[in-house]
Amino acid sequence: MSDLEHLLPRIERLLDRLEGTSATPIDWKKIHAARWITENRSLRPIARPHHIEPRHLLSIDEQKQKIEANTRQFVAGKTANNVLLTGARGTGKSSLVKAMLAKYAPKGLRLVELDKAGLAHLPELFDLLPQGPQRFILFCDDLSFASDEPGYPALKAALDGSLSTPADNVLIYATSNRRHLMPEYMAENEETRHLGGEVHPGEAVEEKVSLSERFGLWVSFYPMDQDEYLSIAAHWAKELCAKDHQSETFTRAALQWSLGRGARSGRTAWQFAKDWAGQGK
Repeated sequence: MSDLEHLLPRIERLLDRLEGTSATPIDWKKIHAARWITENRSLRPIARPHHIEPRHLLSIDEQKQKIEANTRQFVAGKTANNVLLTGARGTGKSSLVKAMLAKYAPKGLRLVELDKAGLAHLPELFDLLPQGPQRFILFCDDLSFASDEPGYPALKAALDGSLSTPADNVLIYATSNRRHLMPEYMAENEETRHLGGEVHPGEAVEEKVSLSERFGLWVSFYPMDQDEYLSIAAHWAKELCAKDHQSETFTRAALQWSLGRGARSGRTAWQFAKDWAGQGK
């Protein structure tokens, strides 16, 4: 009986993989986004991808310009870089990637979402993506690693250094709250040495920097000030046809909302605007 109990999980995993390999191929002419399912190593179409227009992303004009220029080059079949978007939470990192899909999907851009666990299977995913006219962005949101996670070396190798690399029509866009994607500890600074007036980081620091360095383009996002937050809240309230979005009452309520959430960000402003509009104010 114990042997059977050990065999059942293995049989279930095998069936999951067989199910994935026999899945109907995605018609990328009609489907604009998909999700990598790690359990059965397959791609699942996303029927209704989150649609956000670039014009709605305020107070990140410089970041928007960099991402849009890189994506425009990529869609046009020109050389472009893998991108790492880092910084404060709720400032529009993932929304900006989704906005690129909304703008460039008619020109052949496609988005494939995968989580950290899926990074260990990047070579398999590369093999599933066609080398046709479509251009694919592999999107990994809110990415961070512990040093022993399998996705870390897989991503590092895929970005630069592996024999198994993505085709020319595939890029990786990742977002993270951490610039180097891994936790950094005070003790690691003790490894730093000063030689001939130069600073030489220790091996632990060098290893953590090595992953983020393999992204060709770094784009940083910063916390918003009060005026930027209020401007975004008013913009979304107007888009949602809410009343009194220029009143003192609106301003006071928006500030109280941000204090309650402990953050001033585009996400917080959007959430407040939905609440304000929903109450019919």
